[in-house]
Amino acid sequence: MASGLVALLDDVAGIAKIAAASLDDVAGAAGKAGAKAAGVVVDDTAVTPGYAMGFTPDRELPIVMKIAIGSLRNKMLFLLPGALLLSAFAPWGITPLLMLGGSYLCFEAAEKIIEAFSGHDEVDEPEELALSAKELEKQKVDGAIRTDFILSGEIMAISLATVADKPLAVQAGALVLVGVAITIGVYGVVGLIVKMDDIGLHMAKARTAGGRALGRLMVRAMPVVMDWLTTIGTAAMLWVGGGIIVHGLEHFGLTPIPHWAEAFSHWAGQVPGVGAITGWTAMALASAAVGMVVGGVIAGVLHLLPKKKAKAH
Repeated sequence: MASGLVALLDDVAGIAKIAAASLDDVAGAAGKAGAKAAGVVVDDTAVTPGYAMGFTPDRELPIVMKIAIGSLRNKMLFLLPGALLLSAFAPWGITPLLMLGGSYLCFEAAEKIIEAFSGHDEVDEPEELALSAKELEKQKVDGAIRTDFILSGEIMAISLATVADKPLAVQAGALVLVGVAITIGVYGVVGLIVKMDDIGLHMAKARTAGGRALGRLMVRAMPVVMDWLTTIGTAAMLWVGGGIIVHGLEHFGLTPIPHWAEAFSHWAGQVPGVGAITGWTAMALASAAVGMVVGGVIAGVLHLLPKKKAKAH
């Protein structure tokens, strides 16, 4: 009886070791995958606060929570199963899918830049102005969740490409960890951003002069922070989208552009002491340049199509 119990305990210990090793594999894979997706995460964090701005303070955090739940639903119910099916039955489709998503990011960034230089910034449509607060909130949340679906799709695809050589169970675990951790991280930061002005207003009533000064500074800084977030989000879209396209071209043997980007990065990386930083910056700039060209071409074609249809009619 005792020997049987000892054998059982040995088996349990062995299973525990295997489980621990598997968890280590999952955690390691998730860490690498999350690092690879960092650029899209920056973009997601920069884009989302705009959807919660303009509402009464008591609705800002509930709106962020609704978007976060929608984001998690996107990842867990739709994107995760789709990614695992793709990995199991059509792994060759991962790179083209990444390039398609990267092209969309480049297009979105190019559209924002074109609007900024042309002076045609987005304004509230008459139909939007006629909506009730509840209807407008629903429209904004739905729009944010749709945008998040694209960005989350890129995050999951980049993560999948990073762990594609792992067993399917490790892939699934890594994608779940990445999806949950990124959702919590992104929307935690977004919640803090949208409440910064309220925190500043509260601090402006503090008893100490330093607290009041810091509170007023936070309130005044919010418009600048939002402008910077828009700029950072656009830059991240170009850098990430262009980088995905460059790596995709290299994957398919279309090497002139990837070789040019690598040569530029290598040349910039020769600066003594800061070569790693200048080399990385050069690669990011080269990727952004590729992204701007791709996004500009797509935007130009899409803007020309309505004009051609109008002329045909």
